[in-house]
Amino acid sequence: MREARETAGLQDFAPVYHPAGFDQDLRAVLADVQLGRWLAARDLLARTGGDWALRTSRTQVLAAAAARTDAVEAWLSEEPGSADAVVMRARVAVERALQAHREGKPSLVVLEREAQQACLIAARRVPADPVPWVGLLALAQVDVGLQCPEHWREPWEKMLPAGPWGLLARVGERDPAGNREAFHRMMQFFYACPHTSVADAINFAQWAVSWAPVGSPLRMLPLYAYMESYWRHRQDGSLDPLQHRQWSREPVVHYVRRAFHGWKDRPAPCTSVVDLNYLAHALWAGHQYADAAKVFHVLDRYATRLPWAYVCDDPASAESAVREFVRVRAQCLTTTRSRGAAAPKHRLRFA
Repeated sequence: MREARETAGLQDFAPVYHPAGFDQDLRAVLADVQLGRWLAARDLLARTGGDWALRTSRTQVLAAAAARTDAVEAWLSEEPGSADAVVMRARVAVERALQAHREGKPSLVVLEREAQQACLIAARRVPADPVPWVGLLALAQVDVGLQCPEHWREPWEKMLPAGPWGLLARVGERDPAGNREAFHRMMQFFYACPHTSVADAINFAQWAVSWAPVGSPLRMLPLYAYMESYWRHRQDGSLDPLQHRQWSREPVVHYVRRAFHGWKDRPAPCTSVVDLNYLAHALWAGHQYADAAKVFHVLDRYATRLPWAYVCDDPASAESAVREFVRVRAQCLTTTRSRGAAAPKHRLRFA
């Protein structure tokens, strides 16, 4: 009876969806940006300084909100000499171009050109900052016709596909730790380019894992690539009914374990909530319920639409994705508690 009540309570769990994730300072600032205010964003980026991982994640989230307002334009008008404002203008321009690309808007050509120029201006203004180069790398996925030679360079390793390797190198020169967003932008290029494929993205992700240090967010890359492969097969009707078992088979198991080994069980502000959702799903799908439960504990109430929308009954329904997250979380936590309760209790013996 008690176990049934606990399971029901877990099923009633209400997840939280917020772009700021674990970054509590960003959460407060984001509300201001959404209202068209910029002072708090200026102060936050000034405090962020040269923490490139945190700066990259914060500018990305801020740009997604600011792209729907004139906050950055107002900031530049008031402080035209602000380097952070110039970088944020580039970020917002890239976000608007990507949005136009997703929606198939005719304004894409103009917005893409404006975004490229804004990124180049920011790169000259702040030469040590990787963010403008991350922006240029993000725009590569828009160039499906490969009009820009920079988007089709020879890879660093012979077995890897051609792509915007020069732009990735520019990011790496400034952020040698391995910029999470930059590597995800490379994978998005491989998904979008007519001359590459998801298989190329998988090879790229596996290559990154081969040298990424323990605890690096780059170790999560294969989880995204394998999930994208699953999703595309599901979309085009070629999904093998047993393909979901890939998560409990090699080589996928190997990469899931590599991702889990050294993961941060005390998340930093720049820790990606999406990464942990993908990791929790991969562990659960591979029947590693105890480890998945550990990730769910760290996530607390934070959820993301993906990967759950890719595996739920109705991918187009936000409610269906929520139910899948809640169901999987409940299963992992309940299974772990049940096993703990069933473990034999040993009495202490004194000599």
